[in-house]
Amino acid sequence: MTTTGESRTHEFKAEIKQLLDILIHSIYTSKDVFVRELISNAADALEKVRFKQAAGEDVFGKDQALAIRIETNKDERLLVISDSGIGMTEEEVETNIGTIAHSGATAFLEQLKKGSGDSEGKDADINLIGRFGVGFYSVFMAAEKVVLTSRSANQDSQAIVWTSDGAGSYTVETIEGNDIPRGTTIEIHLKEDDENFADEAEIKSVITRYSNFVPFPILVNEQRVNQTTALWREPARQITDEQYTEFYKLISHDYQDPMMRLHHSLDGALQYNALLFVPQSSPELMGFGEGEVSLQLYVQRVLIDGSNKDCLPNYLRFVKGVVESQDIPLNVSRETLQQNRVIHKIRDNLTRKLLDRFLDLAKNDPDEYKTFWKNFQRFLKEGYSDFANREKIQELYRFTTSRAADDDEIIGLADYVEHMPEGQSAIYYLSGPTREALDRDPRLELFRKNKVEVLYLYDAADEFVLSALGKYKEKDLVSAEHAKPGDLKFADSGSDSTEDKPEETSEKSEVQPVIDRFKEILGDRVIDVRVSERLVDSPACLVGDDNQLSSHMEKMMRMMNKSEELPQRVLEINANHALIQRLAKTIAANANGPFVETACEHLFEGCMLLDGYLTDPHELVARMNQVLTDAAGAKADG
Repeated sequence: MTTTGESRTHEFKAEIKQLLDILIHSIYTSKDVFVRELISNAADALEKVRFKQAAGEDVFGKDQALAIRIETNKDERLLVISDSGIGMTEEEVETNIGTIAHSGATAFLEQLKKGSGDSEGKDADINLIGRFGVGFYSVFMAAEKVVLTSRSANQDSQAIVWTSDGAGSYTVETIEGNDIPRGTTIEIHLKEDDENFADEAEIKSVITRYSNFVPFPILVNEQRVNQTTALWREPARQITDEQYTEFYKLISHDYQDPMMRLHHSLDGALQYNALLFVPQSSPELMGFGEGEVSLQLYVQRVLIDGSNKDCLPNYLRFVKGVVESQDIPLNVSRETLQQNRVIHKIRDNLTRKLLDRFLDLAKNDPDEYKTFWKNFQRFLKEGYSDFANREKIQELYRFTTSRAADDDEIIGLADYVEHMPEGQSAIYYLSGPTREALDRDPRLELFRKNKVEVLYLYDAADEFVLSALGKYKEKDLVSAEHAKPGDLKFADSGSDSTEDKPEETSEKSEVQPVIDRFKEILGDRVIDVRVSERLVDSPACLVGDDNQLSSHMEKMMRMMNKSEELPQRVLEINANHALIQRLAKTIAANANGPFVETACEHLFEGCMLLDGYLTDPHELVARMNQVLTDAAGAKADG
């Protein structure tokens, strides 16, 4: 090996000097990213020479094995990364190293000024490195000196040695002879504080984290590290369930097997590969707070984003997996990534594919889908606002109903519509804390009487979701609280007996004094007092006015607004109930008698209690005790 003359010294351009100063003097929490960047560059160089050989071109060192070799020397604080790739000529070294990414470096600095770090680059987003074409410079975060030796694949090439300490200049030297093989070798003389990167275990850990799926062997001190196949690129028919499970546990760090998977590839105008998994459960369900979409995004088998939030909508954040696309530039910035048209298309495709996968499960394995719904219904309900996929999402929703034997029996909206009698134009629902509470809710008495099915909603989000949807296949989604009794005329209770039907009394005028007296007593605590057409067995209930939210939605809004003000409702009374009829007679005899006011307050507060609005039950309990005392005394006297 001989040199062709003295080494030539060059100055870095101004923006490169500024960039190097930031990288060298700033404090980063992820310095190991420079290893990823150098391995990525090496893999790219190997891919290029493999393409030349496949095209039949004559390359220097045609018998060299395509591999990346890394040597560590802790005693000398030395890390050496070499490849047998395409290599570089002196002109290419000047272009790719001496003035690498002129515009990219400028863009990187502009990004820092926009808020990714302070004016000195401290606390900058380390993921920006490499996405503006400045990946090689990241080596100076840990290096006090770098010696790069490269020989091009051209047959008549000469080796080039590039040396710099990152302080503002570099030297270039040409070496004659055939002693130096094709490819690039980077000697990294590490800073004292970064000698950990000369530790074999540390380097292996970094490779496993970032570069495990690089398609060329990576050898650390002659021991191969990247043993795992990029499974998402393999044909699904060639992969066993055991391989899928092993891969899922590797990327998710989950000890359980996945519940289901989606292995999907698209090769057309848009090209990508995806391997996605649904876990058995989500950390959110165990009280660990709301998470975010987190997929691993690869380009050319190199991890560029270990927690990508753009390839799926947030309501599918329980899904884990890997996405790779050759259509995404390796050096795309995160800001650009969010706006990338390819990412948007991948997101749309994967969302549809996943929803179709869930629908197939619901159709073909209802029992397994019931488990899936139990685990992930909270997430899927957030998808009501995904208008592009609303029809699919509606078909995924499940509810228990008034017809169900217990809460374990659930149906979809399609099942509800299928069971609807002719003439029913709406799907009815009502919110409540438990099945027992809803089974006794007075607002459902006419529904029960007429055997009209009602969806039972226990989750705080259910009614919000259904009211937002508004319709399902031209059927209105209506709160039973707002249903008009006349709307249920289609229903047949199954009996012609007059004993089973509420009397069509012509005596409503007889309870008008009760209505008038109740209005006087309750005043502006209610919107109105009126005769009910929905009550069968109960004397009274509270309902919303036509323009009001349901009681459940009202409570949700009060909680969100932290309001303690009680809402005004409509008090409906059952004109056929014995209590109301006896009150009418009592009022006719003595409208201002104390029992009338006691009965009115008791009925009203009882209705408030059922709706969950009674915040202070002391008066109700005291009044109830007095009534019982009076009744007991009257019984004793009689």
